[in-house]
Amino acid sequence: MSYTPKKDRYESVPYERCGRSGLKLPKISLGLWHNFGDVDNFENARSMIQCAFDHGITHFDLANNYGPSAGSAERNFGKILSTDLAGYRDELIISTKAGYHMWEGPYGDWGSRKYLLSSLDQSLLRMGVDYVDIFYSHRPDPETPMEETMGALDQAVRSGKALYAGISSYNPEQTRLAARILRDLGTPCIIHQPSYSILNRWVEDGLLDALEEEGIGGIAFCPLAQGMLTDRYLEGVPEDSRAANPNGFLKSGAVKENIETIRKLAKIAERRGQSLAQMALSWVLRQPGITSALIGASRTDQILDNLGAAKAPPFSEDELHDIDEACGVKR
Repeated sequence: MSYTPKKDRYESVPYERCGRSGLKLPKISLGLWHNFGDVDNFENARSMIQCAFDHGITHFDLANNYGPSAGSAERNFGKILSTDLAGYRDELIISTKAGYHMWEGPYGDWGSRKYLLSSLDQSLLRMGVDYVDIFYSHRPDPETPMEETMGALDQAVRSGKALYAGISSYNPEQTRLAARILRDLGTPCIIHQPSYSILNRWVEDGLLDALEEEGIGGIAFCPLAQGMLTDRYLEGVPEDSRAANPNGFLKSGAVKENIETIRKLAKIAERRGQSLAQMALSWVLRQPGITSALIGASRTDQILDNLGAAKAPPFSEDELHDIDEACGVKR
């Protein structure tokens, strides 16, 4: 069946300017890290992308190695883009990244100009697009000069293969250096993608300050802590859950270690009239430096639930205190 997006799709989620750039992002963005690869159900992936766009999620975040297999998330997204979303490219923000292992040999990993620009060309071919909106250095490379890595991002933008440059998982000092180099090249860094959640607060130790100083927007990945900050694990680790998969990033031991905290947070969310996932997203989005929260999903109903965080009421000081107390954080 042909797909026609909802006419009221821009009424579901607010949009925020990304740093000091002209780019606006939806408060909730969809990541294709999991559940969009060639081992997954294509029609389910298609339904999730349709659902997201129907509700104003215009930003779809990928990387060269998303799948599995590596590259398959980009290929599948390209198929959906060429059919369902063929007439809507200018309404979409498509991002991709390079920085982790992608192919064999010395040129398929990290942050060299050779790897980054070759990877971008491959990503464009897989998705069937002439450009991406944002191209990221996925992680800092300790053995490649920052000038080379940032120079590759600058070249990607100047070549027209990317509209904006971004970085991911850089610490505060690396972020300031990357921003200075790109600014001097005339291609500002507009966005940083760090991990950030109620259970993982490292960005508060200097990175958020660096983003504000440099005028860089933040988009938080894993705001639900790989799914721990949902109702999924309140009663333990289900056999069909991500944490039960021995090959996954989320380990059952991490769930067990955090279960009492998760249950306390769920009670606070209930008092706020939110699901735990909604509250976790609202908590991340309360930070002025966080432009968008990057969600993952395996079903359309998860996307719909997560959207409830975008227009949630602000936190009271008592609620923030209770969340910190549940996490053992002292202010």
